[in-house]
Amino acid sequence: MTGLFDEVFLAALLFGAVTAAVPLLLAGLGEQMSEKAGVLNIGIEGMMILGAYLGFLGAYYSGSLWLGFLAGALGGMAVAAVMALLCVRLGLNQIVIGIALTLGLEGLTALLHHFQFSRSYPRLPAADKTAIPLLADIPVLGPALFQHHLVVYFAVALVFVMIYIYRRTQLGLNLQAAGDKPAALDVAGIDVIRTRTIAVLTTGALAGLGGAYLANVGAGIFIPFITNGAGFLGIVLAMLARGRPLWVLFGALLFGVCLSLTTAMQVAGINMPTDIIQMLPFLAVMIMLVLFGRKASLPAALGMPYERGAR
Repeated sequence: MTGLFDEVFLAALLFGAVTAAVPLLLAGLGEQMSEKAGVLNIGIEGMMILGAYLGFLGAYYSGSLWLGFLAGALGGMAVAAVMALLCVRLGLNQIVIGIALTLGLEGLTALLHHFQFSRSYPRLPAADKTAIPLLADIPVLGPALFQHHLVVYFAVALVFVMIYIYRRTQLGLNLQAAGDKPAALDVAGIDVIRTRTIAVLTTGALAGLGGAYLANVGAGIFIPFITNGAGFLGIVLAMLARGRPLWVLFGALLFGVCLSLTTAMQVAGINMPTDIIQMLPFLAVMIMLVLFGRKASLPAALGMPYERGAR
């Protein structure tokens, strides 16, 4: 058990935690924006899986990770556009449509991958890392926390951008009103449908980017169902964060630690059934829901369609 405390184990644990946390962070931030605007985006898992598939294809055929990320974000936005049309504009049930999109896209991406690659699973070359000067030289913590792909730094910076938007901008106020009192926002002359649509499309772009990062950087490969519930974890993060982006970051890191334990324990030479380790993120979700779920503050109009001009 001494392997649990050596530098190799800690470095592997922290590096894996950050890598695993980034898709959850992007998904959680996107879902948080949708929920603030009153849209319960259950389809975020589908957005992530399509983003992972298209992101992998984009990077594989173009040789550019950045084109892969762009393809993933656009794929997520395409799914979000369907969600916005059916749920925001036509007022259909958000939970039913979200589940249908997720199940459909999981099957579609698996089918397309089978037809395209059969039983082969091509890999991408390792992604380039960018080290933060001075901080990357810190023993153990430096390589684990401050030597990652640029998307990692973008995701962390996005947390503070979201904080600024929610607290300091008119858009933040509009999103809050669209989720809490959409009728009041309508009376003020702000288009509720447009506000919610912007939120859902942003969610799709972030979820797609998270999926593309998972496939291109986290795994370097696409396999069917690669997201493995990451979108649903993002929904939990958004709900428990109570509208605070910083809480999404901390929650994503917590789940990331749970997800990286399998690799870290293998590096440390600790034999433990992988099934037990893989249970940890979901066990952490249940514990957090029991401890904080009742106190979660959700928008009053969350999940409720809005008809323009209704009072």
